[in-house]
Amino acid sequence: MPTVLHVDSSPPLAKPPSPAISPANSPSNGRPPTHGNIITRDLTTTTISSVSAAWIAAVHTPADALTPAQKDLLSLSDTLIAKLFTADEFVFGVPMHNFGVPSVLKLWIDQIARANKTFSYATGSPVGLLTGKKATLLIATGGNYDAGTAKASYNFVEPYLRTVLGFVGVTDVTAIVAGGTAALNYGADRPTFLKPHVEAVRATFQAG
Repeated sequence: MPTVLHVDSSPPLAKPPSPAISPANSPSNGRPPTHGNIITRDLTTTTISSVSAAWIAAVHTPADALTPAQKDLLSLSDTLIAKLFTADEFVFGVPMHNFGVPSVLKLWIDQIARANKTFSYATGSPVGLLTGKKATLLIATGGNYDAGTAKASYNFVEPYLRTVLGFVGVTDVTAIVAGGTAALNYGADRPTFLKPHVEAVRATFQAG
């Protein structure tokens, strides 16, 4: 059975649709629980430091020359990367924050995008090392930023995540977007709003 890594970056008090439509939160919304092993990483409860000069120096130090302090600096990054290689599939719960990804997700990306770990320049050009895997993006946006709409150019979430994932070797990416979630703040019925998005998740995972 496949191993699915669910990475959620939704603030717990905000309760946006992105985690609600996640198969990791409710098996009936997606995969049956017997389909695979789900590993959850809640980035809102994970302490991730910003990239520092010391961290960058540790990344570029040969493994056999790392000091104990440098190994400690890289320990979280090593753990996060190991989970990526363990998993067969990835599910990302992502709310749009100011037209981009949440800051906690950006911090996570900075930890897992590492030369000779998740990508390589050995051939002179970047080659992603996380091959043979696929990802599903469950994105919630307050407004409607679908292609062809007036504000489509404001959406930096899906293009950015597709670029980052492709860079590390994950090119099989499906995006399910719950747009217009601001309506929930003005009385829209949450179950009714979520229904088509939940059905889209179910169809996607049953087809896979």
